[in-house]
Amino acid sequence: MPQVSSFLTWADRLGTFKARWGIGRMNYTIDPGLYALGKPDSHSPVLVTANYKMSFDRLREALPGRDMWMLVLDTRGINVWCASGKGTFGTNELVDRIASSGLSQIVSHRELILPQLSGPGIAAHQVRQLSGFKVIYGPIRSKDLPSFLDSGFKATPEMRTKTFTTLERIVLIPIELVGAMRVGMITILILFLLAFLLKFGEGTTNALSHGLFSVMAFFSAIVAGAILTPLLLPWLPGRAFSLKGLSLGLLADAILLALRFDDLTTGAGRVEILAWLLLIPAVSAYLAMNFTGASTCTSLSGVKKEMRWALPLQIGAGIIGLILWIGSHFIA
Repeated sequence: MPQVSSFLTWADRLGTFKARWGIGRMNYTIDPGLYALGKPDSHSPVLVTANYKMSFDRLREALPGRDMWMLVLDTRGINVWCASGKGTFGTNELVDRIASSGLSQIVSHRELILPQLSGPGIAAHQVRQLSGFKVIYGPIRSKDLPSFLDSGFKATPEMRTKTFTTLERIVLIPIELVGAMRVGMITILILFLLAFLLKFGEGTTNALSHGLFSVMAFFSAIVAGAILTPLLLPWLPGRAFSLKGLSLGLLADAILLALRFDDLTTGAGRVEILAWLLLIPAVSAYLAMNFTGASTCTSLSGVKKEMRWALPLQIGAGIIGLILWIGSHFIA
């Protein structure tokens, strides 16, 4: 029986940091099965979690000095909330894991404590029918578990409320930013080289200016969609995340327009500015939509509905903007 501690090592914390930045994120897992936290016996509570190591670490870290059983489900490295929505933190996996771990022979009681956010994927009545174990939903935050356990499995209203504070939104930014920049850096390099080469006949200085402006314009779209949108989420207009990202994209448009106002005196300049007026909001709106799966403000049906109308508009604006941008370099 694997035994673990509530103490996190520097390697555990480094792993968390790397996962936050998307480094080895999809391989940041532990083996599914039953783990002993401290020295549990047949009467000790059984907590259920996902095999995403950050979820596992947050759970054990919250229980110093406790003797508990930890039943880890195979969620393919996905956290509890997302896995419950995808079905990997589900009824069948829970029932199968109870059987394969031999849990009924290890504990004398028939109670499982599950994270509240696992609710969408678990049919508690079916778990009881198929395994004989009763499902008890614990608090949303692992830090509330000691109080929940000490009060006889009673949760306060605060324990049942999912917050989405500024700090909670900030920790989501790195992995989304890294994902955006992986594609963004290639795109930025291509835009710079194209702008530089297409304007090279007008002089090195002018070519360099257009190349750097293209880099700045595209980078502003990434900042607007992947950084500022989650930071300013509650104060941005609209309910749809694409609209929130769009609003910041339009703000970036206004700033860039002010910086390149002199370009409006030429036909090529006006077409190029129009191109960015389409490209920047399209990119920022698309990147903003990446946060829908981590937000308490969205539902699965709402996200699907938004994608049906938002994605075609974003793709259309992006294609038209790119065509205009390329065409502007051939206008005298």
